Amino acid sequence: QVQLVESGGGLVQAGGSLRLSCAASGGTSSSYAMGWFRQAPGKGREFVAAITWSGRSTYYADSVKGRFTISRDVAKNTVYLQMNSLKPEDTAVYYCASVYTYYRESYYYREHEYAYWGQGTQVTVSS
Repeated sequence: QVQLVESGGGLVQAGGSLRLSCAASGGTSSSYAMGWFRQAPGKGREFVAAITWSGRSTYYADSVKGRFTISRDVAKNTVYLQMNSLKPEDTAVYYCASVYTYYRESYYYREHEYAYWGQGTQVTVSS
């Protein structure tokens, strides 16, 4: 059973930066593709970013492309989301997710494709 624990959320002013971390335990970390999703108040959960098992390929939602960067440290079993140039519309609970995969270069951006989820961390961007 894989467990995911997010951290790094908080309150930041518009234009600021935050780095979210997602620590994974259980399973073999390098066999999992990872992703970040977010859910704003009153809205459904939406895809933010994904990274392959190998860590060589990434994929982003258009709304965060050029501002957010996903990365992973296999040795530390941790995935990161560096968020720069934050906007008030980035305010949401951010969730880390993972899925076991045979394919080193596959990434996933649909919610139902992920098997494991963290509890979420709140990010609030003030204007």
